[in-house]
Amino acid sequence: MDFLKMMKQAKQMQEKMGDLQQAFADIETEGAAGGGLVKVTIAGKGELRALKIDPSLFKEDDVEILEDLIIAAHTEARTKAEAQMQEKTQELMGGMGLPDGMKLPF
Repeated sequence: MDFLKMMKQAKQMQEKMGDLQQAFADIETEGAAGGGLVKVTIAGKGELRALKIDPSLFKEDDVEILEDLIIAAHTEARTKAEAQMQEKTQELMGGMGLPDGMKLPF
């Protein structure tokens, strides 16, 4: 095997990994719960960026329900972000000749 070719491929992979990490940082997804009464927006790695709560939910008796809806909305958004990251990983790494199912370091 040609050592220079291996080094060039390693450098290309490192560059693609940097591009991939930036792409993950740029992903934003929204999750909703309770028929859209609670919405959250998260960054690609799960950082909560926005929270919107319908004012009709602001009743003392509904606090526990509201808390559960926030958790459900965040979970939905995180699931969508993970799916998008998986898709982008496959797109960017498709031409690298890596074996299917290879685990990447993130």
